[in-house]
Amino acid sequence: MNLGTYLSRSARYWPQAPALVCGDRSWTFSELDRATDRLASTLSARGLRPGDAVASLAWNRGELVEIEFALYKAGLTRAPINARLGRGEIAHILRYAPVRALVFDEAHREDALAAIAAAGTDCLPVPLDAPHESGPGEVSYDALLAEGDEAPFLVEVDESEPCVLNFTSGSTGALKAAVQTVGNRLANMRKLLMADESRPRPGTRYLACGPITHATGMGLLAGVFGGSTTYVLPTWSPQSFLETVEKERITSTFLVPAMVNMVLAHPEAERFDVSSLTSVRIGGAPISPQRLRDAVTFFGPVVAQGYGLGETTSVVAGLSGEEIAHAVKEDAELLQSCGRATYDTEIRVVDEAGRELAPREVGEVIVRGPDCVREYWKEPDLSAETFRDGWVHTGDLAWMREDGYLFLVDRKKDMIISGGFNIYCTEVEAALYEHPAVQEACVVGVPDEQWGEAVKAVVVAHPDRIVTPDELIAFCADRLDRLKKPRSVDFVTELPHNRNGKLDRKAVREPHWSNSARRVN
Repeated sequence: MNLGTYLSRSARYWPQAPALVCGDRSWTFSELDRATDRLASTLSARGLRPGDAVASLAWNRGELVEIEFALYKAGLTRAPINARLGRGEIAHILRYAPVRALVFDEAHREDALAAIAAAGTDCLPVPLDAPHESGPGEVSYDALLAEGDEAPFLVEVDESEPCVLNFTSGSTGALKAAVQTVGNRLANMRKLLMADESRPRPGTRYLACGPITHATGMGLLAGVFGGSTTYVLPTWSPQSFLETVEKERITSTFLVPAMVNMVLAHPEAERFDVSSLTSVRIGGAPISPQRLRDAVTFFGPVVAQGYGLGETTSVVAGLSGEEIAHAVKEDAELLQSCGRATYDTEIRVVDEAGRELAPREVGEVIVRGPDCVREYWKEPDLSAETFRDGWVHTGDLAWMREDGYLFLVDRKKDMIISGGFNIYCTEVEAALYEHPAVQEACVVGVPDEQWGEAVKAVVVAHPDRIVTPDELIAFCADRLDRLKKPRSVDFVTELPHNRNGKLDRKAVREPHWSNSARRVN
């Protein structure tokens, strides 16, 4: 089989329909199909064979979609590199894969060439922004396309073969790559095509806001299969998001909670028409119940959320727009849930011995299904720890309601232990978000001589509101067990986020533990 088949078929069904739009460039399905055939044939002619890895290092742009489908067609492994990584991390990926060709934009030229030199591997530099002439040892992207043949090009591959090396953000240590197979990606596509609210089909318009090399781009294959148009936002800002939704009449999008916070805090958000949206999916990190309510108020009853990991390829639990709208009116507890298992996914909550727990007991989330990864690339020990007996051990703590809804409470590593009691950061953050002055919040454990750890809140306040630390502490004390309330509150102008837009709790915690003899990771 070959995942590129689905683009070629759509090019037959809807040759002149718009498949992809980025900035002032657009591609019909026919144009995208021909471009990917050219690139796939060129890479093959240059000696790349199924299983070889090709990496990309660039800010959002349409050529990244061309590259993805060309690699599908050629049976090559894609190694997308987060555009915010440093040279050392890029070089690590180039060696680790190893990568045979690196495609990069002008903004990353120096980092790309330095990383290739540091990696010491046989890696072809491919600049995206160079004309046909390029630097020594380089072959420009335009030149590669010009070399290629537009004849249909599809290499048969097995569903068990590696398709994408999904590298983590590195926030918890050295970069590692979940090996997403062809079959994993196929299962992800099927899931997205079964979703009622956001199912791609001719006439729908999906806006990719974050890096399309990562979670935001997971819907590209399904969008192409369904005949939808994908709009790629070159640079994220709440202003550009709102302008694009209004101008292009976008019907669906995916946002991480940090993006939701920025859109809702935009001073002129209300003047934009977002009524075309029929699906706003939120994921990538937990979102507080209050922010969900705020999002529904702004976008309407079209807000859904999901839970998934790079190790599961796609969403494994979801809460639909209908369920969230119901929760806002009648089931407040449900707003804390990330939903129920989606389609053919199985989810369990287990204890340290792997025994399934009763409803409402907190344990680790484990997941299995056809979209679940089976290994990390070249990491047998880590693979054995995470992937056991067909289940992915997520490291997330949660409990399950009697009706199957999953309630995440924290990462194992983020849980605060104060005086022997377990305190979940997300629970305290949810209370803080109920205060109208709180725009964004991060809760961490800090050293405490008496209790071991104490709860600290680091808060970004709305610019037009005034609030004191004592007010927020008292506010939380009214809503939480007294042991869970913050013992201190710091105000900052912004919180750190990692390269995928997720709140970087480790960076918030680190200064408080840097001089401590006991470290909490």
